[in-house]
Formats: sequence, C-alpha cells, structure tokens
Amino acid sequence: MTPHFGIIVIGDEILSGKRADKHLPKIIELLAARGLSLAYAEYVGDDPERITATLARAFAAARASGDVVFSTGGIGATPDDHTRQCAARALGVDLALHPEAKRLIEERIRDTAKEQGTVVEPDRHDNLHRLNMGVFPVGAEIIPNPYNKIPGFTCQAGQGAVHFVPGFPVMAWPMVEWVLDQRYAHLHQKSAFIEKSVIVMGSMEAALTPLMLAIEAEHAGVKVFSLPSVDHPEFGRHIELGVKGSVEAVSLAYPALLSGLHQFNLQLGPELVR
Repeated sequence: MTPHFGIIVIGDEILSGKRADKHLPKIIELLAARGLSLAYAEYVGDDPERITATLARAFAAARASGDVVFSTGGIGATPDDHTRQCAARALGVDLALHPEAKRLIEERIRDTAKEQGTVVEPDRHDNLHRLNMGVFPVGAEIIPNPYNKIPGFTCQAGQGAVHFVPGFPVMAWPMVEWVLDQRYAHLHQKSAFIEKSVIVMGSMEAALTPLMLAIEAEHAGVKVFSLPSVDHPEFGRHIELGVKGSVEAVSLAYPALLSGLHQFNLQLGPELVR
C-alpha cells in the first residue's frame, strides 16, 4: 500500500502573516519530482496543546495507514520552540539527548569556534544550551542537516513515520529530500499520477455532476474534479473539468469524460495535461 504524504507547518509567524509559508509548495514539488503527491496539510501556531494534538493525529495516521508526515519548525531550543517536547507527549515517551545528535552539535560548536578564531569552550553556558537541540523523543532517529549539522529527527509509528525538520527552508528542504531518497526510494514513481482536463464553456457544475459521478463509478482509482471560474482573462466564465489518477486509469477515464461531454453539445476549449 502506498502511504499518504502529509505536512504540518508549525509557527506563529506563519499564521500571523509575518512570514509566508514556502514549505507547502516546495514539498509538493519535491514529491512530484519523485512521482508522489501530497494528501493533506495542517498549519498550527506555537501553542503546545495544539501542537501535541496535531502530532497525535499524525502519529495515529502513521500507525493506521502508514502515512508519512513532514513537520516543519519549532525544533530549536528557544522558549517558543515546543515541537520536540510535544512529539514526546504525543507518543507518550520521554525526552533524551540523542548520542549522535550530541556528537554532531559538539562538532558544530568546534567548527564555529574555528571559523571565529576562538578557543572551544564546550562547558560554556550557551554551548551546553545548544545540546538541547539534540534532545529528542526516546527512540527517534537522526535526519542529517547538511547546512549546519544540527540534525532533525524521525519518529517511527507503525509502518509510517513523522519526520521533523527545522523551519528554515535552506535546512529543511535538503533534509526532506534526504528522507524521501533514503527512506522512500522504493515508492518513487510507483504512485505516479497524471491530470487531464478540458475547458468547458456554457455549462453549470450541477448539470455535469451526474457525468462526474458516473465516470468515478465506472473507473476505479480516478478522481473527477471541476474548477469553476467566473472572471478568467481568456475564457471568462468556464469550468475546468478533468480526471486525475494513475496514467493507466486516466487513459481510460478521460476519453469517457470527453465522450460524455460531447453528448451535452457544449463548447469545449483547450485540453490540459499535468
């Protein structure tokens, strides 16, 4: 069974509009490049109770149906970073300093001292505090961070997992790619999908609904979609009507959709393939 992929974007700065979310479109892009697709997304602010509840749902989906969820943000060690603690609560496990994370953070401390031309002071307060970024739920696995070595982490739940990466795109996106390529290479292209649609002028969605239902009933594995528009600069009021699914399923369902539309004697515009 191909798992569903999801994303959780955490941070008050996203919900307040202070920062625009860039993770959702990028993860859609990274999945699509591997023949995969995003099934759902959630946004949550820096509220520990809400984060815990959101992660609990993600872990439940991972256990129940093997879902793969990426969580971005909140894994630092400042007072408004709650994700690591909330993940542990959602799993019902303790937090502990991960040995490999400790090694990587100490390596980063040494690199920083070398770059600044200073003496390494591993017992200095700020350096000890940095180790908190390696305190993960017990049983977590490391996600390497090629930008500054401070790792993310993975929590397995049944056949699925939740993967935690920083909120910074420059760090998060290579880490997501690593997870997709190292852990899910066997899924690449296996769930490749395609969309085929046509611009329909002069009709209402209600009139086309019986045809849409019939296509879905007759062609397992496809979804019929309609995207109405009232003020398109080229087509004006119209409906983009199409089907999406596996290449094989769409190759059968789309001609049936076109055939059904011709029976309505409608004006059809360009056909689109994604």
